[in-house]
Amino acid sequence: MGENGPVSLYRDDGIVLRTQKLGEADRIVTVLTRKNGRIRAVAKGARRIRSRFGARVEPFTHVDLMLYTGRTLDVITQAETLRGYGDSLTGDYPRYTTGIAMLETAERFTNVEKEPALRQFLLLVGGLRTLVAGEHAPRLVLDAFLLRSLAVAGYAPALDECAICGTRTPQGSPVAGRRTFGVAAGGLVCRQCHAPGAASAAAGTIDLMTALLRGEWGLADVSEQRYQAECSGLVAAYAQWHLEHSLRSLRHVEHA
Repeated sequence: MGENGPVSLYRDDGIVLRTQKLGEADRIVTVLTRKNGRIRAVAKGARRIRSRFGARVEPFTHVDLMLYTGRTLDVITQAETLRGYGDSLTGDYPRYTTGIAMLETAERFTNVEKEPALRQFLLLVGGLRTLVAGEHAPRLVLDAFLLRSLAVAGYAPALDECAICGTRTPQGSPVAGRRTFGVAAGGLVCRQCHAPGAASAAAGTIDLMTALLRGEWGLADVSEQRYQAECSGLVAAYAQWHLEHSLRSLRHVEHA
């Protein structure tokens, strides 16, 4: 024991993002924690029928963990459920697939292990609570979560001025009805600035994106379906551009 040194124990709470099999009975659990950011830890015996962990280390679970630091992966010694969101989502396919996309997004935005990410953690907890409450359309909840995750990471899209030159579009101008949104440019682009691959977007779509980013649900909930569809396409493309990686779970949300 003297050669191995003291065991480093620590405690943290977090949302289980995903699990994968390890050996015959163990699981590797990926958790976005409050204090330590994203961690990967081993839950020994978690796949056994009489496991002491049970469903406490399944995706969507907000869990209080006791762990000790291992050489390659930390090891979970205790797990207590604070709140399980999974039971409320598994019976509702649109909300379940939306939740999966949120978990994947949170993992992508915390790509460095054990780097504190409190704002992203709180955003995920709030997003899951909103999704489970069922007061808003699942895709609106996801788009709001994606936009705010981008903002936390420093990639908030420019929605009230040109992303290139900073020029604002006056309300009521001849070009106010349709805007040009450049994914690679960082948001709205004025007529004078050239942005390869920029897409045309309705003013109502941009207003919806602004409402979701600000949490103005009263405006978002009554937005027209065509604006919601266009918003989802732009937000998905924008998020995946800045993540430099596709979100596989979005394919299932599209068909929900």
